[in-house]
Amino acid sequence: MNRLRFWFLAPARLWMALLFAAPLAIVAAYSLLTRGAYGGLGAPWTLENYRRLWDPLYAAIVGRSILMAGAATAICLVLAFPLALFMTRAGPRKNLYLQLVILPFWTSFLVRTYAWQFLLRDTGLINSLLQGFGLIDGPLPLLYNYGTVLLGLVYSYLPFMVLPIYAALERMDHTLVEAAADLGARPWATLTRVLVPLSAPGLWAGSVLVFIPCLGAYLTPDLLGGGRTVLLGNLVQNQFTTARDWPFGAAVSLAVMAAVIALVVLLPRRRSGELL
Repeated sequence: MNRLRFWFLAPARLWMALLFAAPLAIVAAYSLLTRGAYGGLGAPWTLENYRRLWDPLYAAIVGRSILMAGAATAICLVLAFPLALFMTRAGPRKNLYLQLVILPFWTSFLVRTYAWQFLLRDTGLINSLLQGFGLIDGPLPLLYNYGTVLLGLVYSYLPFMVLPIYAALERMDHTLVEAAADLGARPWATLTRVLVPLSAPGLWAGSVLVFIPCLGAYLTPDLLGGGRTVLLGNLVQNQFTTARDWPFGAAVSLAVMAAVIALVVLLPRRRSGELL
């Protein structure tokens, strides 16, 4: 059986080695090299690229990225929990609402992000309607700021929060809610002492599924924030393209990956492991 298991898993192991381990090893090697005079890579081997992460300029980008990812996760959590609870109590229309939540995945992420540009630009739908009704004299600066980036992150990753919470609430024993009401629990006590603890695996899983991609988001800050908002994803992209500093870009990438892995490992497995 051991030999059969080895040969059965051999293609998957080879696939992971070629497409995951080998590229990761190359990036790790790049992060320890020095930027050449005209870009590219060169000697000597150094840890200077990791020390640069503590520079105030880059530390501010890291802090800003964590703040944006945390804010997007918190907003998604506040919006997703009542929506998921409503879906579990929708009766025959439950599947319809579930399909509506999944519907954005049927459209390209890039197209959906560009749609927000058409809505929020100076000549977009929102500014045109406000000016048409005489509510404003000139277009509002709705694009290229951190609020717009936060809006795009919440819109893009809200389904990733809804689905795990919905799965946790769906398999919950709803007679416990009725029992709490029979025992005199008020709605707020039922929410905080029954619904939230029982849906904790979904809350943790959804938070991880939203926070991680928001932390490394590149497309949304680039399109909706323009050059005025620089997050970790934009920093990595700029290092590999504009600045041509591959070693530092590789160091930033590995640092973000290490932080994400630490976040996942440190999460209570008894809460998140069932749905991750």
